[in-house]
Amino acid sequence: MNMRALIVDDEELARRGLRARLERAGVSIVGECVNGADALAAIPKLAPDVVFLDIQMPELSGLQVAAAMDAGARPHVIFVTAFDEYAVQAFEVHALDYVLKPIDDQRLATALAHARGAVRSSHDSDFGRRVTTAIARMHSAVAGSPEGLMPDRVLVRIGGRIIVVRVADIDWIEASGDYVSLHVDKKAWLVREAITMIAQRYAALGIVRIHRSTLVNLDRVTELRPLSNGEFTVVLRDGTELKMSRNYRDALSTLVGSPT
Repeated sequence: MNMRALIVDDEELARRGLRARLERAGVSIVGECVNGADALAAIPKLAPDVVFLDIQMPELSGLQVAAAMDAGARPHVIFVTAFDEYAVQAFEVHALDYVLKPIDDQRLATALAHARGAVRSSHDSDFGRRVTTAIARMHSAVAGSPEGLMPDRVLVRIGGRIIVVRVADIDWIEASGDYVSLHVDKKAWLVREAITMIAQRYAALGIVRIHRSTLVNLDRVTELRPLSNGEFTVVLRDGTELKMSRNYRDALSTLVGSPT
């Protein structure tokens, strides 16, 4: 996985050497800081996954920097230092690892493997929390209210499972009584929601109404075929053909710029 790192060290040669090693290992360097104050200012802006932090620096030590980080948006910390006597204090401020200078490549590789695992777990946990929150909202919704709807996701309940569907992945949407069918890559997911509300909610994401019972994702449209009665056949990437009725010809201005 792509890991974003910030290097904090008051010695230029140390920063340069660590940067070269990290870049060879596939780590993205989002910035460098020469002291602790700069690091505390940069972390909220750069949002690194990991901070490689020297301990002995002017004004603020690395230990003080780690202790002062915002607990709610705290990156993982790997101390990189020439002094081994701070190891206990480092882990008291929740350091992920402790690497001694001069840096041994194998030791750094071990620390990076540790960091990648921790970052992956953090990302998974964050996604899980967001999905759990959405599910809780879905279950607490009043009867007849939109079920499982998010700004750019739809949560579909299938038995005891929750399927997360990105609006950008939807090919087209079909009304089916009090429900709509979301057609995604030859699959169809049923959601309890009026097609009118779906059309309004996702219009900004390229979902356009072409028939009283049909919505289409503009990104999936490859061809428009005029019919003799003033209607059109809308052809999607996967070959699906849908009818655009005369009542929704205004959608053509969205599709091709102006009606034909």
